[in-house]
Amino acid sequence: MDTLNLLMGGFATALSPANLLWALAGCALGTAIGVLPGLGPAVTVAMLLPITGQVEPTASMIFFAGIYYGAMYGGSTTSILLNTPGETGSMVTALEGFKMAKSGRAGAALATAAIGSFVAGTIATVLVTLFAPIVAEYAVLLGPPEYFCLMLLAFTTVSAVLGGSTLRGMTSLFLGLGMGLVGIDQITGQVRYTGGVLEFMDGIEVVLVAVGLFAIGETLYNALYEGRVVSSLNKMTRVHMTRLEWRRSWPAWLRATFIGFPFGTIPAGGSEIPTFLSYATERKLADPEHKKEFGTTGAIEGVAGPEAANNAAITATLIPLLTLGIPTSVTTAILLNAFQNYGIQPGPQLFENSSGLVWALIASLYIGNIMLLVLNLPLVGLWVKLLQIPRAPLYAGILIFATVGVYGMRQSAFDLYLMLGLGIVGVCMRRYDFPMAPAIVGLILGPYAEAHLRNAVSIGEGSFTVFFERPMSAVLLTIVALVLVTPRLLAWRRRALAERG
Repeated sequence: MDTLNLLMGGFATALSPANLLWALAGCALGTAIGVLPGLGPAVTVAMLLPITGQVEPTASMIFFAGIYYGAMYGGSTTSILLNTPGETGSMVTALEGFKMAKSGRAGAALATAAIGSFVAGTIATVLVTLFAPIVAEYAVLLGPPEYFCLMLLAFTTVSAVLGGSTLRGMTSLFLGLGMGLVGIDQITGQVRYTGGVLEFMDGIEVVLVAVGLFAIGETLYNALYEGRVVSSLNKMTRVHMTRLEWRRSWPAWLRATFIGFPFGTIPAGGSEIPTFLSYATERKLADPEHKKEFGTTGAIEGVAGPEAANNAAITATLIPLLTLGIPTSVTTAILLNAFQNYGIQPGPQLFENSSGLVWALIASLYIGNIMLLVLNLPLVGLWVKLLQIPRAPLYAGILIFATVGVYGMRQSAFDLYLMLGLGIVGVCMRRYDFPMAPAIVGLILGPYAEAHLRNAVSIGEGSFTVFFERPMSAVLLTIVALVLVTPRLLAWRRRALAERG
């Protein structure tokens, strides 16, 4: 009852006209930012931090939160329509969403992304309201061995599920892991694998790689191999979901919400792991008649699940931030800085010392989810009209869009050359059926996995038995083994039955 009373007080604050305007401005700005590759919520919140000196704390936190989850939704629009992820969390959406757009179902893809984001965000916000201290308490018990095993599970699941073969998936993964090692060693501070190129000192930007492989690769592939084919991208589609698509989407929304939420509470790489795991889950659980749509015409579950997982994870990042003062993503780290600018230190005492601000912020999440749904569902028809643009100017626009976004990250011409090179790699990967997603997973999680592996071995005093001595890491390693071995055993059994029959 106390929680409900506090939440009602938060709504009273968040529903004031001034705070509603700040929430609307944050959601609208965040959606626009999510569309632009390279300009994510972290950069935007960092640029707008100076307003914390002019605006009262509750209003600025509501504004920044709106930017955060608005950007996560906005990234799905260009992922679906143009195969250009605006955010790393939207990369999985591009896998099936763009194929749906090409087969004339962009409206359904955008609708399931919008509604799935709303459903997952709302459920996750309820969970934040009820279980924030409990979930954070359990999440903090995980150590480096568990984190490493969790990432190993993500590596094997994504590599085994995506693409035509596990070998191609693993090859793509190791390409990403190799790129993730470039730069300065996190533990020793040594420069490695830069080839004397100063621009590699800070590592290779994830968004740059995503734009290069997905957007530039898609554009060049179409120019080289599909230039004379009439594009189905120009087909106008309906802007709503059919009854069957609703029936296929809602289980994916619910499953993905409970996949994404726990990941938001731990520093294991943000929303990328749950989106890939959700995609792998939906691909495994799809009915046989729908499974063939994955990777061909586009399966709506492959859009509904990852988008819901993305939003659930993003909402859940507020749990460790508010209750422990631990940021689990770049954006929450900048939000922590915004709190500190006001002399507020998130942590166990925050709910007592600044309860008005905290509950107004949580209430604003409910309001923001409704705002995003109201803002974006009516725009589905407008977004779909992008598909009426003729192919040549459409892909020229994508190239300009990607170039401006990547150049805007560091104002470096070298990044543009690297983006083009990665685009050529993307063409080769697509031409020979190598999945791109494992490369992105390896790039994002490789440095985290390396750091946790080294820390875990240090805890075990140089022995790798530490992974088997801790119950949670042992369970995760068992799951990894099952992911790798089970498909081969089933394939062997099918062959044996076929030979016997």
